[in-house]
Amino acid sequence: MTVLTATRAPAITRAPSRPRRLGVRAAQLLVGAVVLASALHLDIGWSDLAQLPADLRHYLGLMFAHPDWSRLPGAFYQTWVSVSMAWVGALLGVVLSTLLGIPAAAGVGPLWVRLPLRGVFAVLRAVPEVIIAIIILTVTGLTPFTGALALAIGGIGTHGKWTYETIEAVPPGTAEAVRAAGGNLLEVARWGLWTQASPELMSLALYRFEINVRTSAILGLIGVGGVGDLLTGYTQYRQWDAVGVLIIVIVVVTMVIDGISGAIRRRIMRGARTRDVDRSS
Repeated sequence: MTVLTATRAPAITRAPSRPRRLGVRAAQLLVGAVVLASALHLDIGWSDLAQLPADLRHYLGLMFAHPDWSRLPGAFYQTWVSVSMAWVGALLGVVLSTLLGIPAAAGVGPLWVRLPLRGVFAVLRAVPEVIIAIIILTVTGLTPFTGALALAIGGIGTHGKWTYETIEAVPPGTAEAVRAAGGNLLEVARWGLWTQASPELMSLALYRFEINVRTSAILGLIGVGGVGDLLTGYTQYRQWDAVGVLIIVIVVVTMVIDGISGAIRRRIMRGARTRDVDRSS
């Protein structure tokens, strides 16, 4: 006896509708219009662009063909002043932003503490260090300490954000255990969060120092001292051979600091290398 089995017809599926790209195209048109309006507003002399490579080659020759190496000691000293500003600013900024960034993290501080702190960080990130230095110099004057304070205050906004984002990325198990044992906010931060977040926070602190080294040269342009101040003077008097020496020193010192800081950051994040010991001998 033959048993007939009914086969179920496959369901007819409809192709998904084509996604609408109206929003993407509108955003592209808006960005293009902003770029075009910016170029027209700047009143760029497009005919001068053809002369730009020749002018660039000319001034590079003036700076680096015959550098005035007698300016080398002064260049190193002013670069040291800029590095000192960067270090003091990084130290002050990292300490303050760490103390303020931990309670700004979700799950650590209450909402009425987190929101004002994050608002302060956002405002500080929106103000460039040069503007902060101009405001401070009305009180402290044109000194390297002004530059260090500007770097410290400007760094609080960025490093504070890095701090609470790093704390929020820490697994909550240890902090919950300390809180369940009756620990207060300081004890939770010290024993439940800092032990796990400290390697990344120390790495970010070194990165903040690297950023300050570059920014300190820009702050020198407003007269607070350092290599930027010296560079402004040489440029105004068109001492291009001295400018070339100064640029060489800036590039070399910055690369050395970046290399050392990068090696330390990698060591912090990866830990010390281990090697196998042959115990058979």
